[in-house]
Amino acid sequence: MPKIISVEEAVKLIPDGASIMFGGFMGCGNAHKFIDALSKCGVKDLTMIGNDASMPGGPMGEDYYGVAKLIHNRQVKKLITSHVGLNPEVASQSMQEGTLDVVLVPQGSLVEMIRAGGAGLGGVLTPTGVGTIVEENPLCLGKQSIDGRDYLLMAPLRADFAIISGYQIDKSGNVWYKGTTSNFNVVMATAADVVIAEAEQIVEIGAIAPENVRTPGVLVDYIVEGGPY
Repeated sequence: MPKIISVEEAVKLIPDGASIMFGGFMGCGNAHKFIDALSKCGVKDLTMIGNDASMPGGPMGEDYYGVAKLIHNRQVKKLITSHVGLNPEVASQSMQEGTLDVVLVPQGSLVEMIRAGGAGLGGVLTPTGVGTIVEENPLCLGKQSIDGRDYLLMAPLRADFAIISGYQIDKSGNVWYKGTTSNFNVVMATAADVVIAEAEQIVEIGAIAPENVRTPGVLVDYIVEGGPY
């Protein structure tokens, strides 16, 4: 059964140099309380895997929204992502200063690469990126032709940690996501050695209808209470 621990205890699990998947889409579905604590703990040289780098300003007037805090604090050494256009600090750190290694992957390919990592598959064959600079991506393992059509073989992705966020999580770790916040959280929960789930509400076992469970508790190692955002 997953352990319910404090955010402070959860952050201490993350060492320098760890690879971390962060669920979320432009901050929606990020584990905000955990990320805020991580941004203050001094851990560094992280490899961050996620859809994007969020953005400098948040909907509640935050200076840095979600994972943008970690980019701003220069805690991230490598970023594997699909979209960085709304966070200009990614461009300045990677292109101007050379302090951030950015690996851009088409969004559909990225989620399938994570799914493959979680399922124990050897990669993903996709036509996306054929004939483009995606072929030069370090995560592209080569090109194959099947029935006269070219495909790129993209590497599976796994991480040391996945940091996910759910609206309600019961004490067994079963997760219900509200609205579109499920995004990358669902697939990332399958593709990491340790899964830390932040709950807006921790509820009793049975409070979530079985058909509403998107991430089963067997995948969740630790639960932290984030409270309402």
